Amino acid sequence: MQDVSSGVLLRFAKGFSSPPHIHNITYRAIVISGKIHNDDPDAANLWMGPGSFWTQPAGEIHITSARPGLGGTAFIEILAGPYLVQPGDQAFDNGEQPLNLLASNLVWMSANEFQWIDANAVGANVATLWGNPKPGSLAGFMLTVPSGFEGSLWSQFDDIKAVVIKGVFAHSVKPHTPVKTLKTGGYFASANDTQHSISCSSESECQLYIRTAGRFRVNE
Repeated sequence: MQDVSSGVLLRFAKGFSSPPHIHNITYRAIVISGKIHNDDPDAANLWMGPGSFWTQPAGEIHITSARPGLGGTAFIEILAGPYLVQPGDQAFDNGEQPLNLLASNLVWMSANEFQWIDANAVGANVATLWGNPKPGSLAGFMLTVPSGFEGSLWSQFDDIKAVVIKGVFAHSVKPHTPVKTLKTGGYFASANDTQHSISCSSESECQLYIRTAGRFRVNE
């Protein structure tokens, strides 16, 4: 793998539990389905459900487990390559601290309340996960839209990457691409100023993880 950021989907079998280990690269993760635990080997189980977010610093010894009888799936965002799994006796301190953030502890605000988001979308809410949330700085966000939402999403100054965390989206880039159905784990991306048409066709809300720099827009 080249020395660039990347993302993968990992599916953990029911009851899976890794041995204590480290990674040479820091990663971030969002639970898509099931229940996942990621912490120090001696920590009590903290089962993180869909929409939960965690970070794993390079060199920090930890285990990753999936709840017995349930399993789990997560989107893993790797900050650079190559991404290696190494034994725990090679642990080191890179100065970062891990974070486990349950979905119920995310702080949501109306997209219209953010000064650095151009928004005109009733019911669209945003939670900031990481980075410096201001124009020109790379950051990660969760965007939730209500059932039946139909609108546009784009970034004026930088590329945009998005992963479906919850629900079912219909997606297209008019008039260049046909409408496609994106379920959980689905992904779309583009260079700056590409307008993505999205609609939530689930009975309940839909949710996206968004990675971009600068000001992004969400409009109905």
